[in-house]
Amino acid sequence: MKPIYFISDAHLGSWALEHRRTQERRLVRFLDEIKNKAAAVYMLGDMFDFWYEWKYVVPKGYTRFLGKIAELTDMGVEVHYFTGNHDIWAFDYLERECGVILHHEPLTTDLYGSLFYLAHGDGMGDPDKGFKLIRKVFHSKVCQWMFANLLHSDWAMKFGQTWAKHSRLKRPDGKEPPYMGEDKEHLVLYTKEYMQSHPDIDFYIYGHRHIELDLMLTHKTRMMILGDWISEFTYAVWDGEKLFMENYIEGESQL
Repeated sequence: MKPIYFISDAHLGSWALEHRRTQERRLVRFLDEIKNKAAAVYMLGDMFDFWYEWKYVVPKGYTRFLGKIAELTDMGVEVHYFTGNHDIWAFDYLERECGVILHHEPLTTDLYGSLFYLAHGDGMGDPDKGFKLIRKVFHSKVCQWMFANLLHSDWAMKFGQTWAKHSRLKRPDGKEPPYMGEDKEHLVLYTKEYMQSHPDIDFYIYGHRHIELDLMLTHKTRMMILGDWISEFTYAVWDGEKLFMENYIEGESQL
C-alpha cells in the first residue's frame, strides 16, 4: 500500500516571515520527493497565510506550490485541501485548476481500514468569544460579498495580509503558546467530548495549533496535532499499519 501523508499550516506568503520564498521551495521539494510514493496528501488548512478568490482573480504568487499540487493530481495522487481560518475563502479555483478535493468541514474517512477524523481545528473547543465572533464574520456570505465587491483586489489583499501579519506578530516570538496539557488544551478537550459519541474513530488529526502532539486518549484512540511548515516542517504518515510523525530534513527524512 502506498502511504498517505498529512501536513498543515505552511502560511505561505506571510508578511511576518523573512524566509517565505525559501519556505515555499522547501515545501515544494517535499511534495516532489513524495509524489511517486503517495496515495494521497491531506493538507489540513492554513497552507496560505491569506487567500481570497474573486470571480476572475486569485492572489499573486505561490506558482511553485500550485504547480506542484497540479502535478501530483495529474499523476493520480489525491490531494485533499481543508480550509483553515487563514484560507477559508477558497471556493473553486483550487479544485478547478489544481485538481484538489476541497473540504470546508471536518471529514471522517476510512483509510486502509482505520477510521480517521480530520479537521483544521479552528473553533473546536476554543471558548474565546472574540475569536468566535471574528470567525463568524469571516464565514458570513454578506461580509464576503462586501469584501469582494467594495474593495479593490489590491487593497483587499493588503488588508488581509496585514491582518494575518499582525495576528502572528502579536504573539511572543510570533509563535503559538506551547502545549497546555490535557486538561486545558482546547483540541484535546473537544476530541475527548466528541469521541464519547463516536467511539469507532481510531485517529484524530488536526492542524491550527502549530505544536507537535501525539497523544493516546484510550487504548485504541490516538490524536495528533501536526505542527507547522514555518519552523517545525512536520508531517504525518499512515501506511495502513503505522501512523508516525516526522520533521522534514532534506536528505535525511524517511519519506
